[in-house]
Amino acid sequence: MAENNMTKIDGPRLAPKSGKADALVVFLHGYGADGKDLIDLGQQWQNWLPNAAFVSPHAPEPCGMSPMGRQWFPLTMRDPSERWRGVVGARPSLDTFLDEELQRLNLAPDRLALVGFSQGTMMALHTGLRRSISPAAILGYSGVLVGPEHLAEATGKPNILLVHGDRDEVIPLDALFMSADALGQAEIPCQWHLSFGIGHGIDGGGLRHGGLFLAQALYGRTPE
Repeated sequence: MAENNMTKIDGPRLAPKSGKADALVVFLHGYGADGKDLIDLGQQWQNWLPNAAFVSPHAPEPCGMSPMGRQWFPLTMRDPSERWRGVVGARPSLDTFLDEELQRLNLAPDRLALVGFSQGTMMALHTGLRRSISPAAILGYSGVLVGPEHLAEATGKPNILLVHGDRDEVIPLDALFMSADALGQAEIPCQWHLSFGIGHGIDGGGLRHGGLFLAQALYGRTPE
């Protein structure tokens, strides 16, 4: 585990449309994918976030079930504690990457937004809620809050939006309500959005809802 904690990560980037970054949006991909899977979402949000830089790091480990893909941590679905061990083990690499990327762009830590999908949402929530200075936003698609019993560790209350398909066959819809309830009980506000008829994926409505949420969280306004 210690070796994984030191793994350096990197991935594709998308420069701000305006040419000058005043915010950083970091995509965290799902199990078996890689950074290329989500970076194109930045192009769809650039009109709403013209001053945002986008980056989508590859997770630190080769995926055991999909050798061409990556994983933030192993998943067997047989060990109920593996998700918690996984997010804890992968967090140092991600935290280091976030710090270095913010420094590279000369941005303050609160100009950060984390956008996760599935296992990436697990990482976004776990890491974002424990940053020494909270990110401006955490946007999670088709994921779940890991270790809700550990929310006393949270260091802040970033803006959070969780988006889930009502026909998700990988991480059931109940995960959305469990996560939102746990955050609410910890007095961490959380918005949520249901994508009707959608399985384990992101539809146009969820994408639009997420982009508008990021614009509001980062700039205090909702684009037309």
